[in-house]
Amino acid sequence: MTVRLYDSRAAAVVDLVPLVDGQVSVYVCGPTVQSSPHIGHLRSALVYDIWRRWLTYRGLRVTLVRNVTDIDDKVLDLAAGTDEAWFARAYRVELEFTAAYNALGILPPTYEPRATASVPQMHDIITKLIDRGHAYVAADDSGDVYFDTGSWPSYGALTRQRREDMVEATDADPRGKRDARDFALWKGAKPGEPSTAAWDSPWGPGRPGWHIECSAMSRRYLGPAFDIHGGGLDLRFPHHENELAQSTAAGDPFASYWLHNGLVTVEGQKMSKSLGNSIFAADFLAAARPAVVRYFLGAAHYRSSIDHHDGSLAEAEAAYDRIDGFLQRAEVRLEGVRLADAPAVPDAFAAAMDDDLAVPQALAVLHETVRTGNAALDADDAETLGVAYHQVAAMVEVLGIDPRAAHWSGGGQDASAGPLAALVERLVQERADARAARDFTAADRVRDDLAAAGITIEDTPSGTRWSIA
Repeated sequence: MTVRLYDSRAAAVVDLVPLVDGQVSVYVCGPTVQSSPHIGHLRSALVYDIWRRWLTYRGLRVTLVRNVTDIDDKVLDLAAGTDEAWFARAYRVELEFTAAYNALGILPPTYEPRATASVPQMHDIITKLIDRGHAYVAADDSGDVYFDTGSWPSYGALTRQRREDMVEATDADPRGKRDARDFALWKGAKPGEPSTAAWDSPWGPGRPGWHIECSAMSRRYLGPAFDIHGGGLDLRFPHHENELAQSTAAGDPFASYWLHNGLVTVEGQKMSKSLGNSIFAADFLAAARPAVVRYFLGAAHYRSSIDHHDGSLAEAEAAYDRIDGFLQRAEVRLEGVRLADAPAVPDAFAAAMDDDLAVPQALAVLHETVRTGNAALDADDAETLGVAYHQVAAMVEVLGIDPRAAHWSGGGQDASAGPLAALVERLVQERADARAARDFTAADRVRDDLAAAGITIEDTPSGTRWSIA
């Protein structure tokens, strides 16, 4: 078994060789919590969730760090002039991201550090860079500190650019820069900014630049060298390029491999505020069952773009329903049947997933197995049906789209074991008892009470299912 991945730095598909045998360390750039999540954020988090699930399935112990950028110019700008403190806004938006991730069944990261909790570690890296001659304190007494891009010959290695061809860095006020392409490591406090957004430092009060935050957090939680750095394609430059430059200039090996996921477009156009075509996560999750949204966002190859258009969710729902329908029919037919052991996932599925996480090819195997299973159902071939059922069950579990998972019917990863689930299950049983007694008035009353509370119930051949509408 060899897992292969497309390393953006090498611009090639290469074998994954972990630094520590049997373990994989992954750092993923998480959200800047300035405003509500959109479907692009969901797609990125989902990509690395599928990677994590597959690597775990392959027997590797995965440590996944996904950060929260909770201090940033945009966070401060959007909170300015409102009654909400910047840190309160950041936390409120962070909760929106968490809720959206949970709704899609995205597993919580091993660690989810906030940038504001690692400021001392940022100071350490900046000090090293100054001592090594790769950073400088602005001479204008502003307290700004910049990375000297001209001092690092490898600058541009990730995106294969020459420094002289690069655009100016726009991440900070250029008031003390020696060169327009230099980027901020530390931003001195400015008059009018909230005092809560400034930390003491050797260079005066201020706050970190965006890029240094990820270098500090990845080093703190994964060490100076780790296996995989992931993020959206839009982060390759300048964010990831700058991370790589400052970390390696400070003496760290940093990431062995770089993964970048494609973006989400709407009717062929990039989402943007100016076009007014951004689709927020809450609206998208309200448009279809979360399991269907997950299927749609995860169905394309992770490096390709996804285009959302009229009918795309309906197409995903039809495909997902074929899987769900087969599993339900198979469970009814196989009840009480002793099944022979079956391979966990088909070899063709494993080969596709090992080949740079080729989910489209893996889904083709999944749907072909569903067709085989349905044919076995029609032919009353229990042995073939049992193999297909086990294989489909294994594949949907790996992809995180198992229709039978408690997450989808319980309203959240922990809800199935909580008081809400217990209450709903009791009411569902009362309704079943009333129907069995032909007391349809009582059964309808329970259904209406659940509907009024936002609970949808569905009667299926394998029993009644419920979900939070």
